[in-house]
Amino acid sequence: MTETLRQLTLSSRPLSWVNTAYPFAAAYVMVTREVDVALVVGTLFFLIPYNLLMYGINDVFDYESDLKNPRKGGVEGALLDRRLHRTTLLAATLLPVPFVVWLVAIGSPSSWLVLAGSLFAVVAYSAPRLRFKERPVLDSLTSSTHFASPALYGLVLAGEPIGRGTWLILAAFFLWGVASQAFGAVQDVKADREGGISSIATVLGPRTTVRFALACYLAAGLLMIAVPWPGPLAGLLVLPYVVLCWPYRSVSEAEAETANRGWRQFLGANYVVGFLVTMLLIWTALT
Repeated sequence: MTETLRQLTLSSRPLSWVNTAYPFAAAYVMVTREVDVALVVGTLFFLIPYNLLMYGINDVFDYESDLKNPRKGGVEGALLDRRLHRTTLLAATLLPVPFVVWLVAIGSPSSWLVLAGSLFAVVAYSAPRLRFKERPVLDSLTSSTHFASPALYGLVLAGEPIGRGTWLILAAFFLWGVASQAFGAVQDVKADREGGISSIATVLGPRTTVRFALACYLAAGLLMIAVPWPGPLAGLLVLPYVVLCWPYRSVSEAEAETANRGWRQFLGANYVVGFLVTMLLIWTALT
């Protein structure tokens, strides 16, 4: 039982829990200005069940390609024992159910729609037949939906009318997610080719994919210029990601795996940038 829980926890990518829970919680709190049951339940949902659903399905149906990927078997992705595949799918499917039922019960039709879209994107990314992760460019768009939709859901659940500035922030965040998925795919080109998996990086090539990611990061920053103050300051927060990607702008296919160094730095940068975003949100709330 202990080993099963350890494997399930590893499969849910603990390092990435905050990437989905934080956008929901930040958006909800900025609207309601209070801590209530909906905030707590929603944050818990996007913290663990949501990530287990997303990554657990991925680890089961990507098992064959993961065997060829040296990154797998640690914090960057579990290499699940075959005997745990059924258990993982059951846990990933059943754990979110009580949270979703409760959130639907307290929500509005518009919140149901956003939540349904978010969950569909999570399942469609890795599930057989749909496999959006193997549809180049759609893979990046779907992956970004995993992280941007919790923020949109937080706003809608809180009953916030979404104005122009908020849409610009959401669009910038979405572009950040597209860029991040694309850059992350570069390091897996060799393993994906050997596993017969298509991705934005296998189709466009590592060099073009990195440059696409750079363009999306910069576009996200530029969008924030049009957001009311102190929004433009948040636009500067794309610069660490540009710096991380820049050394790989001309990476060859043979050297694509070296992008893993940049990806590991990316995982750490998320926490620093997240802290700075929090400071900006507090500043906004106090002004």
